[in-house]
Amino acid sequence: MSKKKNLRVLSGIQPSGSLHLGNYFCMMSRMIKYQEENDLFCFIANYHALTTTSEANKLSINTFNAVCDFLALGLDPEKSTFWVQSDVPEVTELTWLLSSQVNIGLMDRGTSYKDKINQGIKPNMGLYSYPILMAADILLYDTQIVPVGKDQKQHLEMTRDIANRFNNVFGDTFVIPKPDIEVNVQLIPGIDGKKMSKSYNNTIPIFDTEKNIRKKIMRIITDTSDIDEPKDKDTSLYQLYSLFLNSEEKILLSDRYNVGGLRYGDIKLEFFEKIMDYFQPFREKREQLVNNPKDVNDILQYGAKKAKLIANEVIDRVRTSCGIIIEL
Repeated sequence: MSKKKNLRVLSGIQPSGSLHLGNYFCMMSRMIKYQEENDLFCFIANYHALTTTSEANKLSINTFNAVCDFLALGLDPEKSTFWVQSDVPEVTELTWLLSSQVNIGLMDRGTSYKDKINQGIKPNMGLYSYPILMAADILLYDTQIVPVGKDQKQHLEMTRDIANRFNNVFGDTFVIPKPDIEVNVQLIPGIDGKKMSKSYNNTIPIFDTEKNIRKKIMRIITDTSDIDEPKDKDTSLYQLYSLFLNSEEKILLSDRYNVGGLRYGDIKLEFFEKIMDYFQPFREKREQLVNNPKDVNDILQYGAKKAKLIANEVIDRVRTSCGIIIEL
Protein backbone atom coordinates (compact mmCIF):
# COMPACT_ATOMS: atom_id res chain seq x y z
CA MET A 1 0.00 0.00 0.00
CA SER A 2 1.41 3.41 -1.00
CA LYS A 3 2.00 5.94 1.75
CA LYS A 4 -0.56 8.73 1.90
CA LYS A 5 0.87 12.12 1.01
CA ASN A 6 0.48 15.07 3.35
CA LEU A 7 0.06 18.65 2.16
CA ARG A 8 -0.22 19.78 -1.46
CA VAL A 9 2.85 21.81 -2.36
CA LEU A 10 3.23 23.81 -5.59
CA SER A 11 6.21 25.49 -7.19
CA GLY A 12 7.23 26.61 -10.65
CA ILE A 13 10.12 28.18 -12.49
CA GLN A 14 10.43 30.17 -15.69
CA PRO A 15 12.36 28.59 -18.58
CA SER A 16 14.77 31.50 -18.80
CA GLY A 17 18.03 29.67 -19.39
CA SER A 18 20.43 27.32 -17.66
CA LEU A 19 19.67 26.33 -14.08
CA HIS A 20 22.22 27.60 -11.59
CA LEU A 21 23.22 26.88 -8.01
CA GLY A 22 20.68 29.38 -6.69
CA ASN A 23 17.87 27.53 -8.45
CA TYR A 24 19.11 24.22 -7.14
CA PHE A 25 19.50 25.08 -3.47
CA CYS A 26 16.56 27.48 -3.20
CA MET A 27 14.12 25.36 -5.16
CA MET A 28 15.17 22.06 -6.70
CA SER A 29 16.68 20.37 -3.68
CA ARG A 30 13.60 21.33 -1.70
CA MET A 31 11.30 19.93 -4.40
CA ILE A 32 13.03 16.57 -4.25
CA LYS A 33 12.39 16.45 -0.50
CA TYR A 34 8.80 17.57 -0.88
CA GLN A 35 7.91 14.84 -3.37
CA GLU A 36 8.76 12.16 -0.81
CA GLU A 37 6.37 13.35 1.89
CA ASN A 38 3.90 15.68 0.17
CA ASP A 39 1.66 15.96 -2.88
CA LEU A 40 4.07 17.95 -5.04
CA PHE A 41 2.86 19.93 -8.07
CA CYS A 42 5.72 21.43 -10.08
CA PHE A 43 5.55 23.20 -13.44
CA ILE A 44 7.59 25.06 -16.04
CA ALA A 45 6.10 28.57 -16.29
CA ASN A 46 6.30 29.27 -20.02
CA TYR A 47 3.31 31.66 -20.00
CA HIS A 48 5.18 33.80 -17.50
CA ALA A 49 8.27 33.72 -19.70
CA LEU A 50 6.36 35.49 -22.49
CA THR A 51 6.50 38.69 -20.44
CA THR A 52 10.23 38.98 -21.14
CA THR A 53 10.79 36.72 -24.17
CA SER A 54 9.59 37.42 -27.72
CA GLU A 55 11.64 34.77 -29.53
CA ALA A 56 9.48 31.71 -30.16
CA ASN A 57 12.34 29.32 -30.88
CA LYS A 58 14.25 30.47 -27.81
CA LEU A 59 11.25 29.94 -25.55
CA SER A 60 10.62 26.47 -26.98
CA ILE A 61 14.24 25.39 -26.52
CA ASN A 62 14.46 26.88 -23.03
CA THR A 63 11.27 25.08 -22.00
CA PHE A 64 12.56 21.71 -23.19
CA ASN A 65 15.91 22.30 -21.49
CA ALA A 66 14.23 23.28 -18.23
CA VAL A 67 12.18 20.08 -18.28
CA CYS A 68 15.33 18.02 -18.82
CA ASP A 69 17.06 19.90 -16.01
CA PHE A 70 14.30 19.13 -13.51
CA LEU A 71 14.06 15.48 -14.44
CA ALA A 72 17.83 15.06 -14.37
CA LEU A 73 18.08 16.62 -10.91
CA GLY A 74 15.67 14.10 -9.45
CA LEU A 75 12.10 15.23 -9.99
CA ASP A 76 10.14 11.97 -10.23
CA PRO A 77 6.96 12.12 -12.41
CA GLU A 78 5.57 9.15 -10.50
CA LYS A 79 6.01 10.80 -7.10
CA SER A 80 4.93 14.27 -8.23
CA THR A 81 2.80 16.05 -10.81
CA PHE A 82 5.11 17.72 -13.33
CA TRP A 83 3.95 19.62 -16.40
CA VAL A 84 4.43 22.66 -18.64
CA GLN A 85 2.15 25.55 -17.65
CA SER A 86 0.61 26.02 -21.12
CA ASP A 87 -0.46 22.36 -21.28
CA VAL A 88 -3.20 23.23 -18.77
CA PRO A 89 -4.72 26.36 -20.37
CA GLU A 90 -7.44 26.58 -17.72
CA VAL A 91 -4.95 28.73 -15.84
CA THR A 92 -5.52 31.56 -18.32
CA GLU A 93 -9.29 31.44 -17.79
CA LEU A 94 -8.79 31.58 -14.06
CA THR A 95 -6.43 34.54 -14.52
CA TRP A 96 -9.25 36.49 -16.17
CA LEU A 97 -11.81 35.50 -13.55
CA LEU A 98 -9.45 36.64 -10.80
CA SER A 99 -8.57 39.85 -12.66
CA SER A 100 -12.17 40.98 -12.43
CA GLN A 101 -11.80 41.13 -8.64
CA VAL A 102 -8.28 42.52 -8.30
CA ASN A 103 -7.93 46.07 -7.01
CA ILE A 104 -5.60 48.29 -9.05
CA GLY A 105 -4.02 49.51 -5.83
CA LEU A 106 -2.90 45.99 -5.00
CA MET A 107 -1.15 45.70 -8.36
CA ASP A 108 0.48 49.12 -8.00
CA ARG A 109 2.03 48.04 -4.71
CA GLY A 110 3.83 45.14 -6.37
CA THR A 111 7.58 45.64 -6.16
CA SER A 112 8.54 42.97 -8.71
CA TYR A 113 7.12 44.97 -11.64
CA LYS A 114 9.08 48.04 -10.61
CA ASP A 115 12.23 45.99 -10.18
CA LYS A 116 11.90 44.53 -13.68
CA ILE A 117 11.41 47.95 -15.22
CA ASN A 118 14.43 49.27 -13.37
CA GLN A 119 16.43 46.39 -14.85
CA GLY A 120 15.57 47.67 -18.32
CA ILE A 121 12.76 45.26 -19.22
CA LYS A 122 10.18 46.88 -21.50
CA PRO A 123 6.86 47.43 -19.68
CA ASN A 124 3.87 45.37 -20.81
CA MET A 125 0.53 44.30 -19.34
CA GLY A 126 1.71 40.74 -18.89
CA LEU A 127 4.54 41.94 -16.69
CA TYR A 128 2.21 44.23 -14.77
CA SER A 129 -0.42 41.53 -14.17
CA TYR A 130 2.17 38.82 -13.52
CA PRO A 131 1.00 38.39 -9.89
CA ILE A 132 -2.53 37.53 -11.06
CA LEU A 133 -1.29 34.74 -13.31
CA MET A 134 0.88 33.55 -10.45
CA ALA A 135 -2.18 33.55 -8.19
CA ALA A 136 -4.04 31.48 -10.79
CA ASP A 137 -1.13 29.02 -10.94
CA ILE A 138 -1.42 28.50 -7.20
CA LEU A 139 -5.18 28.58 -6.70
CA LEU A 140 -6.05 26.34 -9.67
CA TYR A 141 -4.63 23.31 -7.87
CA ASP A 142 -5.99 23.85 -4.33
CA THR A 143 -2.43 24.48 -3.22
CA GLN A 144 -1.81 24.49 0.53
CA ILE A 145 1.91 25.28 0.69
CA VAL A 146 4.08 27.41 -1.62
CA PRO A 147 7.86 27.37 -1.10
CA VAL A 148 9.11 30.88 -1.77
CA GLY A 149 12.29 32.84 -1.33
CA LYS A 150 12.28 35.93 0.81
CA ASP A 151 12.20 38.11 -2.31
CA GLN A 152 9.01 36.40 -3.59
CA LYS A 153 7.05 36.55 -0.35
CA GLN A 154 5.03 39.56 -1.54
CA HIS A 155 3.70 37.66 -4.55
CA LEU A 156 2.26 34.95 -2.31
CA GLU A 157 0.78 37.58 -0.01
CA MET A 158 -0.92 39.06 -3.07
CA THR A 159 -2.25 35.61 -3.98
CA ARG A 160 -3.72 35.28 -0.51
CA ASP A 161 -5.31 38.73 -0.80
CA ILE A 162 -6.82 37.86 -4.19
CA ALA A 163 -8.20 34.52 -2.97
CA ASN A 164 -9.66 36.04 0.20
CA ARG A 165 -11.36 38.80 -1.78
CA PHE A 166 -12.85 36.29 -4.22
CA ASN A 167 -14.07 34.13 -1.34
CA ASN A 168 -15.63 37.14 0.38
CA VAL A 169 -17.46 38.17 -2.80
CA PHE A 170 -18.56 34.79 -4.17
CA GLY A 171 -18.41 32.47 -1.18
CA ASP A 172 -15.88 29.89 -0.06
CA THR A 173 -14.17 28.86 -3.31
CA PHE A 174 -10.39 28.81 -2.92
CA VAL A 175 -7.96 27.16 -0.56
CA ILE A 176 -5.82 29.90 1.00
CA PRO A 177 -2.15 28.91 0.52
CA LYS A 178 0.58 29.43 3.08
CA PRO A 179 4.25 30.25 2.40
CA ASP A 180 7.15 28.00 3.30
CA ILE A 181 10.32 30.07 3.57
CA GLU A 182 13.50 28.09 4.23
CA VAL A 183 15.44 30.36 6.56
CA ASN A 184 18.84 28.76 5.97
CA VAL A 185 18.83 29.17 2.18
CA GLN A 186 16.78 32.30 1.56
CA LEU A 187 19.39 33.83 -0.73
CA ILE A 188 22.29 32.14 -2.52
CA PRO A 189 25.10 34.60 -3.30
CA GLY A 190 26.38 35.01 -6.83
CA ILE A 191 29.98 35.39 -7.93
CA ASP A 192 29.76 39.13 -7.21
CA GLY A 193 28.24 38.86 -3.73
CA LYS A 194 24.72 39.86 -4.79
CA LYS A 195 21.84 37.39 -4.91
CA MET A 196 22.59 34.77 -7.56
CA SER A 197 20.38 35.65 -10.51
CA LYS A 198 20.48 35.56 -14.29
CA SER A 199 19.40 39.20 -14.16
CA TYR A 200 22.75 40.08 -12.58
CA ASN A 201 24.77 37.73 -14.80
CA ASN A 202 26.45 36.37 -11.67
CA THR A 203 25.38 32.73 -11.72
CA ILE A 204 27.24 29.43 -11.59
CA PRO A 205 25.40 27.10 -14.00
CA ILE A 206 24.92 23.41 -13.30
CA PHE A 207 24.81 21.93 -16.79
CA ASP A 208 27.23 24.15 -18.70
CA THR A 209 30.59 22.92 -20.01
CA GLU A 210 33.34 22.24 -17.49
CA LYS A 211 35.36 25.06 -19.03
CA ASN A 212 32.60 27.64 -18.54
CA ILE A 213 31.78 26.48 -15.01
CA ARG A 214 35.45 26.68 -14.03
CA LYS A 215 35.70 30.14 -15.60
CA LYS A 216 32.71 31.34 -13.59
CA ILE A 217 34.14 30.01 -10.33
CA MET A 218 37.52 31.63 -10.91
CA ARG A 219 35.71 34.96 -11.29
CA ILE A 220 34.20 34.84 -7.79
CA ILE A 221 35.08 38.12 -6.11
CA THR A 222 37.33 37.83 -3.06
CA ASP A 223 39.01 40.35 -0.77
CA THR A 224 42.60 41.58 -1.05
CA SER A 225 43.84 40.33 2.32
CA ASP A 226 47.47 39.21 2.55
CA ILE A 227 48.13 35.50 2.22
CA ASP A 228 49.33 35.32 5.82
CA GLU A 229 46.14 36.89 7.20
CA PRO A 230 42.90 35.10 8.20
CA LYS A 231 40.29 35.21 5.45
CA ASP A 232 36.79 36.67 5.49
CA LYS A 233 34.08 33.97 5.77
CA ASP A 234 31.27 36.40 5.04
CA THR A 235 31.93 36.03 1.30
CA SER A 236 30.42 34.27 -1.71
CA LEU A 237 33.25 31.79 -2.08
CA TYR A 238 33.05 30.54 1.49
CA GLN A 239 29.24 30.44 1.53
CA LEU A 240 28.93 28.67 -1.82
CA TYR A 241 31.61 26.09 -1.03
CA SER A 242 29.94 25.39 2.32
CA LEU A 243 26.72 24.37 0.57
CA PHE A 244 28.45 21.21 -0.64
CA LEU A 245 30.12 20.26 2.66
CA ASN A 246 28.98 18.13 5.57
CA SER A 247 29.34 19.40 9.14
CA GLU A 248 32.89 18.05 9.60
CA GLU A 249 34.05 19.44 6.28
CA LYS A 250 32.61 22.85 7.15
CA ILE A 251 34.62 22.90 10.37
CA LEU A 252 37.80 22.08 8.46
CA LEU A 253 37.13 24.83 5.92
CA SER A 254 36.42 27.31 8.70
CA ASP A 255 39.70 26.42 10.40
CA ARG A 256 41.59 26.97 7.15
CA TYR A 257 40.04 30.44 6.82
CA ASN A 258 40.97 31.32 10.39
CA VAL A 259 44.72 30.86 9.93
CA GLY A 260 47.16 32.36 7.45
CA GLY A 261 48.48 30.65 4.35
CA LEU A 262 45.21 30.02 2.51
CA ARG A 263 45.15 30.87 -1.20
CA TYR A 264 41.81 31.76 -2.73
CA GLY A 265 42.87 30.23 -6.03
CA ASP A 266 43.30 26.85 -4.32
CA ILE A 267 39.84 27.09 -2.71
CA LYS A 268 38.25 27.97 -6.04
CA LEU A 269 39.82 24.94 -7.72
CA GLU A 270 38.67 22.69 -4.87
CA PHE A 271 35.20 24.17 -5.17
CA PHE A 272 35.17 23.50 -8.91
CA GLU A 273 36.09 19.84 -8.37
CA LYS A 274 33.44 19.50 -5.67
CA ILE A 275 30.74 20.85 -7.97
CA MET A 276 31.72 18.63 -10.88
CA ASP A 277 31.78 15.51 -8.69
CA TYR A 278 28.45 16.36 -7.07
CA PHE A 279 26.55 16.97 -10.29
CA GLN A 280 28.21 14.34 -12.49
CA PRO A 281 25.39 11.75 -12.16
CA PHE A 282 22.82 14.45 -12.92
CA ARG A 283 24.77 15.59 -15.97
CA GLU A 284 24.83 12.05 -17.34
CA LYS A 285 21.09 11.61 -16.81
CA ARG A 286 20.38 14.92 -18.49
CA GLU A 287 22.33 13.89 -21.58
CA GLN A 288 20.15 10.80 -21.86
CA LEU A 289 16.99 12.88 -21.63
CA VAL A 290 18.12 15.41 -24.23
CA ASN A 291 18.83 12.55 -26.64
CA ASN A 292 15.34 11.08 -26.13
CA PRO A 293 12.85 13.96 -26.63
CA LYS A 294 9.88 11.62 -27.22
CA ASP A 295 10.33 10.15 -23.75
CA VAL A 296 10.43 13.66 -22.31
CA ASN A 297 7.23 14.59 -24.14
CA ASP A 298 5.49 11.45 -22.84
CA ILE A 299 6.43 12.42 -19.29
CA LEU A 300 5.00 15.91 -19.79
CA GLN A 301 1.73 14.62 -21.22
CA TYR A 302 1.40 12.26 -18.29
CA GLY A 303 1.95 15.14 -15.88
CA ALA A 304 -0.47 17.45 -17.71
CA LYS A 305 -3.16 14.79 -17.54
CA LYS A 306 -2.75 14.52 -13.77
CA ALA A 307 -2.72 18.31 -13.36
CA LYS A 308 -5.87 18.73 -15.44
CA LEU A 309 -7.85 16.41 -13.17
CA ILE A 310 -7.45 18.92 -10.36
CA ALA A 311 -7.60 22.02 -12.57
CA ASN A 312 -10.91 21.03 -14.15
CA GLU A 313 -12.44 20.38 -10.76
CA VAL A 314 -11.34 23.74 -9.40
CA ILE A 315 -12.24 25.80 -12.49
CA ASP A 316 -15.74 24.31 -12.50
CA ARG A 317 -16.09 25.30 -8.86
CA VAL A 318 -14.95 28.84 -9.69
CA ARG A 319 -17.29 29.12 -12.68
CA THR A 320 -20.19 28.07 -10.50
CA SER A 321 -19.24 30.46 -7.70
CA CYS A 322 -19.11 33.53 -9.92
CA GLY A 323 -22.06 32.62 -12.15
CA ILE A 324 -20.26 31.61 -15.34
CA ILE A 325 -22.02 28.25 -15.14
CA ILE A 326 -25.80 28.76 -15.11
CA GLU A 327 -27.48 26.59 -12.51
CA LEU A 328 -31.11 25.87 -13.55
